[in-house]
Amino acid sequence: MLDDADDIHPLFYGAPKTTEFKKLRKRIVQNVREAVEQYGMIERDARHPDAPPARWLVCLSGGKDSYTLLAVLHELKWRGLLPVDLLACNLDQGQPGFPATVLPEFLEKMGVPHRIEYQDTYSIVVDKVPQGRTYCALCSRLRRGNLYRVAREEGCSAVVLGHHRDDILETFFMNLFHGGRLATMPPKLVNEDGDLFVYRPLAHVAESDCEKFARAMSYPIIPCDLCGSQDGLQRQQVKAILDGWEKNSPGRRQVMFRALTNARPSHLLDNDLFDFKELFTQPKEDAENLTDIPRLR
Repeated sequence: MLDDADDIHPLFYGAPKTTEFKKLRKRIVQNVREAVEQYGMIERDARHPDAPPARWLVCLSGGKDSYTLLAVLHELKWRGLLPVDLLACNLDQGQPGFPATVLPEFLEKMGVPHRIEYQDTYSIVVDKVPQGRTYCALCSRLRRGNLYRVAREEGCSAVVLGHHRDDILETFFMNLFHGGRLATMPPKLVNEDGDLFVYRPLAHVAESDCEKFARAMSYPIIPCDLCGSQDGLQRQQVKAILDGWEKNSPGRRQVMFRALTNARPSHLLDNDLFDFKELFTQPKEDAENLTDIPRLR
């Protein structure tokens, strides 16, 4: 699947020829293919087989994760394995010091169809959020609203985000520790208005792989802390906990992630997922004929 010649997308020009990088690239591509197929991200309409392909708005922040997302999606499309149109989009939110020319110049050089949208949400956030509080929650809501608008304007069926496996794990533990619920970022959802999908094709990709890949490709990475609101966040605390577990037991992150794909409602405590009141026993001689336990679907 990976190239042996120069027949590659420009996003892979200059890729290292080392065996280590080839294995890394192959692993990431396989992880993304697996997520796209497992969660049904390719939209098909059996009623209109000749309809044009779906169009995705691929959100690009300039961080290592979104560069990895952009490159791998274009790799799959280049290979004929992702029958969708891709439109890269960067939302310039007016953060002080944001290098506004970096992404447009990069996308032009790589021949990637794109849209750069400027909306000064930073000023709104600074005005609304009390001093000493973090900006992330309000900033995220404003950013998502603008991306949904852009997707509609561009005729896109989905907004595609660069959240990876570790983001999903961290969100799960934040909800567990601080929200009192078992929930995380799903790899696929429908927005509140019901007119757009939200996809996370990097759901199975480790953050460390995104880091290695983007650095090896020398993509012009933009730091994610321009607003100065990142210090002391709950997410950073959770990340430190997970880092400690991973250091003491290598592979622990992947085991925990696998648990999120292997939920057993009958072994939790949520009556909305499993009808505990309707559980019943049967005489011992009939036990071998018991095949179904009542559940709420």
